[in-house]
Amino acid sequence: MGVTGLVVPGGLGLNSLRRKERPGVVPAAFTVPLQIPRAARPVMRTLTTDYYHLTIQEAQAEILPGVRTKVLSYDGQFPGPTIRAVKGRRVVVRQTNKLTGEAVVHLHGGHVSPANDGHPANGIVPGGYRDYEYPNDQPAATLWYHDHVHHMESENVFRGLSGTYLISDPAELRLGLPNGAYDVPIILRDIRFDDAGQIVYEMGDFKYRNTVLVNGSPQPYFKVAARKYRLRLVNAANMRFFNLSLSTGADLTVVASDGGLLPAPQPVKSIALSPAERADVVVDFSGYAPGTQVVLTNAFGTDEASRSILRFDVGEPVRDRSRVPATLRRRMNLGEPDQTRTVSFGFNPQNQEWLLDGKTFDMNRVDAKIKRGDTEIWQIQNLGVSPPVPHNMHLHGTHFEVLDRDGQPVAPHETGPKDTVFVASGSTVRIKVRWDTYLGRYLYHCHLIDHSSMGMMAQAEIVA
Repeated sequence: MGVTGLVVPGGLGLNSLRRKERPGVVPAAFTVPLQIPRAARPVMRTLTTDYYHLTIQEAQAEILPGVRTKVLSYDGQFPGPTIRAVKGRRVVVRQTNKLTGEAVVHLHGGHVSPANDGHPANGIVPGGYRDYEYPNDQPAATLWYHDHVHHMESENVFRGLSGTYLISDPAELRLGLPNGAYDVPIILRDIRFDDAGQIVYEMGDFKYRNTVLVNGSPQPYFKVAARKYRLRLVNAANMRFFNLSLSTGADLTVVASDGGLLPAPQPVKSIALSPAERADVVVDFSGYAPGTQVVLTNAFGTDEASRSILRFDVGEPVRDRSRVPATLRRRMNLGEPDQTRTVSFGFNPQNQEWLLDGKTFDMNRVDAKIKRGDTEIWQIQNLGVSPPVPHNMHLHGTHFEVLDRDGQPVAPHETGPKDTVFVASGSTVRIKVRWDTYLGRYLYHCHLIDHSSMGMMAQAEIVA
């Protein structure tokens, strides 16, 4: 993916980001270790199913050293605990809501029924709970879960309601990619603090969200052995884009995208991720002498703290039997298209509304009826050219193949199964998609999530 039209950690372009920002609390660089989100533990296991109980609640988190910040959380964790699932083994998560307002949990990238997808019509009332059933009958992938209460999803996610959900597969394990302690989620987002270190949320604000967090901490360091690591990069920011590379200029070898493994590994010097996109990369630290410091940098940062976001401190070599094979999986094959439809992002300056196909979201309205099993080409247009505003498209309940962007080949990390795709101002992206399992309603929307909270969302009904 090129950077044209994408230098936008959230909104209107780089020039507007160069305004003087409010300082808030500025932590020292690389003084805290990278936190690995704890793994959730099942409360019960049967022959077919793992059962989890999570609580949606307010909590205090030490995001800045020595400062207790009020957050929204799953089980008091910021980010939420990681759920590790296995392909073909069902997971049931009971989510209990201890907030004062409704909550909804969407498994982003999950192939689940509409009743378990986290539709905003299915809110969990305060004091109530909902059991979400996830069959995990999809390829191994890095997924994530987050709140989806309409008009509130942006604030709830910004205040902390998100976590990772990792599906493994014995077939993927046999490939020999780094695993165990060398398979690490790297959750990226930004945040805005006041001078007391408390979260400040304003709808549509991006220029003051000037602290980048990695696994919940600003500019942490990570002690790594001199060997290969699999880093699961998750852009969990509301509106910020990242363009990631290593300070040494070494390759990031992309092995997976949103929906799982690519057909073949793709060595790249940098990788751009819009909000909600994921990419798994393998980084080989074996060529560095112990004591070397390698920084994960973000070319879309606006100051040193948002450009140099994670430091790897290389230690001694250890035995490394992992490898990156030349072939990872078969390419997606969704068949010949049955029809083509056009979907457009837009904006109404008169009433400041974000529009999808000229309309704002109405959960009682069906915007597209799609026959189950049909393959469709979607031409996704971004009409927001004055001012130029970036968007991306997330489809619930399925994955798709990205065909081209303005008639040109897509970036290497977009050659695998995707559920979210970047659409630059004035651009058209074509995808091939099919819903082939469940009937019912699924959302599709811009995942610059402040935009979807302001109505840039629609729903498809999958019919027999």
